[in-house]
Amino acid sequence: MDHRNPVRAGAAALLLVLAVPACSGGTGGVEGKPGASGVRDPLFPKLGNGGYDVTHYALTLDVDPDEQTLRGTAEITARATQDLSSFNLDLAGLTVDSATVEGRPAAVNRAGNELTLRTDAKVEDRLRKGETFRTVVRYSGSPKTLTDADDSEEGWLPTDDGSVALGEPAGSMTWFPGNNHPSDKAAYDLTVTVPKGLTAVSNGVLAGPPVTEGDRTTFHWHTAEPMASYLATLAVGRFELKTSTMAGGTTVVTAVDPEVAAASARTVARVPEVVAWEAAHFGPYPFSATGAIVERKDDAGYALETQNRPFFPGPPGVGLLVHEMAHQWFGNSVTPKSWRDMWLNEGLATYAEWLWEEEKADTPAQESFDEAYEDEDNWAFPPADPPSAADVSADPVYGRGAMVIHRIREAVDDDEEFFALLKGWATAHRHGNVSTEDFTAYVEEETGQDLSDLWKDWLYGRSRPAADG
Repeated sequence: MDHRNPVRAGAAALLLVLAVPACSGGTGGVEGKPGASGVRDPLFPKLGNGGYDVTHYALTLDVDPDEQTLRGTAEITARATQDLSSFNLDLAGLTVDSATVEGRPAAVNRAGNELTLRTDAKVEDRLRKGETFRTVVRYSGSPKTLTDADDSEEGWLPTDDGSVALGEPAGSMTWFPGNNHPSDKAAYDLTVTVPKGLTAVSNGVLAGPPVTEGDRTTFHWHTAEPMASYLATLAVGRFELKTSTMAGGTTVVTAVDPEVAAASARTVARVPEVVAWEAAHFGPYPFSATGAIVERKDDAGYALETQNRPFFPGPPGVGLLVHEMAHQWFGNSVTPKSWRDMWLNEGLATYAEWLWEEEKADTPAQESFDEAYEDEDNWAFPPADPPSAADVSADPVYGRGAMVIHRIREAVDDDEEFFALLKGWATAHRHGNVSTEDFTAYVEEETGQDLSDLWKDWLYGRSRPAADG
């Protein structure tokens, strides 16, 4: 992600109750309990939900760009991780028209961005721990734009010819209900109908050619590999949509607004080169598709590492492309367990930029380190301990995070071993979730070194250590 400070946004409380019998709480003789409303993330405690794990989202959307409205159906397949009497979904703004669990009507209680679903005794067995159950939510309305602490915007962003949905950290709940936390990753199918002449671009690959009926065209995008909800995207508008295949079979899909196509062409054409270069440094590319979405400059204020094809607000430079593509390994495949662990995403992606400059522009990573070291903004707080949600994407997470990686490289003192360390990290946790503690333990185990002083000074220290310390 490019520099910005996301924050969890609230919504006005709204109550919607569908009059059906409530579940008694008994699940085959075992009393079910409500799933938690929030996973108690240290920075965003109300995001996400407990008691279940989503395995697949099937989202069917009909979008009206002129009115900036949508009608949607979310079919959510999940596995219960406890005996449930009820469970929650995150949804901001949109109106819930109906909901079912295992085909039975569900009562929906709404408080702010939290939906609590409760069904009747006939589906109790499907809500037992370890069982898989299917929830269908039908909803409609005008998706919201959320404003972050630094006045940047996420969620549903209107554009001149359509819209773009960006989700870090909370924005995905503005256009579909779900378990909106990085710790719950799932496969996705997104079927989107838009006016003829417009294109709907999302993650993954097209499951078939677009289908036009009358004045509407439907696109079906399939994402097979697990994806955190904040990485899901949908861009609707006029795009030059191109598909090709890299050596090795990875599908490349680029979608570029015609107004910036000429200015973007040179960098966008380097997507396969950048992916191949990063694969040589970080290990095999972890997804079946790659590419880019490039909108006009004023449609959003930042780039974002949306899975498979990063989003860019205007023609990107190569350095930014390197950064967002590095996230496909660090952030998208290897995803933080909590938002406090964001430095694992941004520090490694920033270091990828330093490595690119080192190899392509003869700028040693040490020079990039020295420049970052002298930047006062990088010392506002420790990268592994952002003080608030407003700081989760502040400078120390990027610059000082990258300095931590460089200090590890110096401690290893062997580039072959260092790059094996990066590849091993991406491979060992491919499509998983990790914490800072997981990373420090991994580095020490693989190097055989006690690096507690490095962690204390550079990762958690409140003051600036000596540059050669």
